[in-house]
Amino acid sequence: MSGQEEGQGQLAERIGQRIGELSAAERRVAEYLWKHPGMIVLSTAGELGELSGTSDATVIRTVKSLGYSGLPELKRTVGRHVVSDTPATRLRHRVEEAGDDSASQLDQLLAESVDRLTETRRLLTEPAFTQAVDLLAGAREVLGYGLGIAELPMRYLATRLQRLGRRARSTSATGFRLADELLPLEAGDVFVLNAPERLLPDMTTALRHARAAGAGILLLTDSLGATLDSQVDVTLPAVRSSTGLTQEGLSTTLVLDCLLLAVAKREPGAVSANTELLADLRDRLAPRDMRSRRS
Repeated sequence: MSGQEEGQGQLAERIGQRIGELSAAERRVAEYLWKHPGMIVLSTAGELGELSGTSDATVIRTVKSLGYSGLPELKRTVGRHVVSDTPATRLRHRVEEAGDDSASQLDQLLAESVDRLTETRRLLTEPAFTQAVDLLAGAREVLGYGLGIAELPMRYLATRLQRLGRRARSTSATGFRLADELLPLEAGDVFVLNAPERLLPDMTTALRHARAAGAGILLLTDSLGATLDSQVDVTLPAVRSSTGLTQEGLSTTLVLDCLLLAVAKREPGAVSANTELLADLRDRLAPRDMRSRRS
């Protein structure tokens, strides 16, 4: 067992022993610390408070309630070997542990994919799903936001919604560029945040602005549900890869396909008309006889 795993184990044990004594805000901090041990080492109390949706005082209070003298002791306990236990290191180990033949590798990745989708379905409740469909179906415009690879499912969502005849766009902007993307948000819009496991400052700003503008908020995540529950209208689970070997957006895309089907069922006539228009535009842009010559 590595030093970091030992530190995580001790932290998890203390959380388990004291969870009933913690306030709701302290439980949010405890869950965030348990799921994001790397951020303990990298963040100040203020940053951990922002990441967990609480405050620096709540973070310090939680750490002491868990039996540590303060944040420095928790950092030392969890972080002795955190530098050597990076995502790249873990991925390399998992690649090395994979089978040597193609058949076993295929079986391993297919099994993980099935497990991820099955667990996502288990966690996905009907009330939350229906609420998410209501948000999207009733939106004046949908804005999807994700950073890095997490933007790809949001781009997919926007494209599919447009094909259903609905106004939608996506962005992965940060900093000043994000301000321009957020500016048009207004009451009646829906902001969809795809944040698998890390809550970055730009995401926090976007959430706060969406709420202030009166927009609905849908969160797609693996581990930030408890952290952001009070800041969003509905959270849908999307279980991520435990190995890093299967597509990051696999579960998210499945959830989006389910949402899109449900939205399409609300207005089948409009969907049919828009599909015919899309086909007509494609034919005018690239007539069928030109497509055959190209092929």
